[in-house]
Amino acid sequence: MPSIKYKYSFLFLIIPLLCFSQVKEVDPPSFIKTINFKGNTAETQLPILKLGEYVVLEFDALNGNEDDYYYKIDHYNYDWTPSILVKSEYMDGFDNQRIRNYENSFNTHQIFSHYKLTVPNEQTKRLKVSGNYLLSVFNNYDELVFSRKFMIYEDQTTVGVSIKRARDIQFIEEKQRVEIIITSNNTQINNPTQTVKTVIVQNNNLNTALYNLKPQYTLGNQLIYRYDNETSFWGGNEYLFFENKDVRAANTGIRAIDLQELYHNYLFTNVERATKPYTYNPDINGNYVITVLDAEDPSIEADYVWIHFSLQPTEALINKNIHVYGNFNNYVIDESTKLVYDERNNVLRNAILLKQGFYNYKFVIVNKNGSLDEGAISGNFYQTENNYKVIVYYRDLGARYDKIIGLGEGSSVNISN
Repeated sequence: MPSIKYKYSFLFLIIPLLCFSQVKEVDPPSFIKTINFKGNTAETQLPILKLGEYVVLEFDALNGNEDDYYYKIDHYNYDWTPSILVKSEYMDGFDNQRIRNYENSFNTHQIFSHYKLTVPNEQTKRLKVSGNYLLSVFNNYDELVFSRKFMIYEDQTTVGVSIKRARDIQFIEEKQRVEIIITSNNTQINNPTQTVKTVIVQNNNLNTALYNLKPQYTLGNQLIYRYDNETSFWGGNEYLFFENKDVRAANTGIRAIDLQELYHNYLFTNVERATKPYTYNPDINGNYVITVLDAEDPSIEADYVWIHFSLQPTEALINKNIHVYGNFNNYVIDESTKLVYDERNNVLRNAILLKQGFYNYKFVIVNKNGSLDEGAISGNFYQTENNYKVIVYYRDLGARYDKIIGLGEGSSVNISN
């Protein structure tokens, strides 16, 4: 009997930990490519949409099996722990439905099936409340294939966002600071230091987002945030880019083309930029756009191409853990993005299978402790143009879930002191 008591005690201790752990996005297997997740804007991977708007998920399966896939939608708290709402409280209709809209590729070397899901739809009629959501895709065996986060907000506040240089002299040339003014229009915000939480996202990348920011002080119906270190981001550098909408001809950033079983595009070799002066180079902040020349529907007519990245290493970089980084795979770092040193040619190389289009990318270092150093190769400059989104959460006293009551956006293109 003592052993049974011990087991039950252990279960009571472990169950709360499982129930309230933060959810993380699950990365897809290697045959699932080009996950394009967006609202009513061109930006992909992090849809933040107004209550009542639609969200679109597209992806390609390269295994040629024409498999069936199903989706589920779950609601989460501000900190990405599961909310206590049941499905009927945040959804009209049903999820766990098959993704019915899919087409096979047309006139491509790489065979694939293109899937497209729009929510709301006939089965999932409406998402009724604001907040954090997770859309998960499952296969026929109810195995999770991948998942993606998105947010829905209510337009109840005005969120002013301005980008300043860091106040800390040590980082004044390298960091950008976000100042926020939240104006509650007709919304009564009670006890804001406890009920309001703010998240700042740079370039749609949740991996580097700043959480749990509380207002410094209140001025009338305004909440003021004028922090320094707490709201500072590394400036980074403009992303590198290439375009291969025509795989048979020279394009921006591509130095050579080869056709084997699939097309191979070899990019110009890049150099480290951390020790060089900042140069303005317009980019799309790490994003990508699928496009193909002389085709009506890029989603099924754009082909897959092996893109060969290369970096000229300095002596200090040869033994570093260096990866290709960008929104093309939701900023994931794994073995498929790692550069390998070619001793014969003194160059770091990697090849990634990507769909035709326009892509932003940069090279980053992963430290031994797993932390990411985005500026070690590209550099950090306060002049860099970055996009910032500020998401405002509110849970009134006695409320059962975290609403999103405002969204603000700012760019560092006009950064000031």
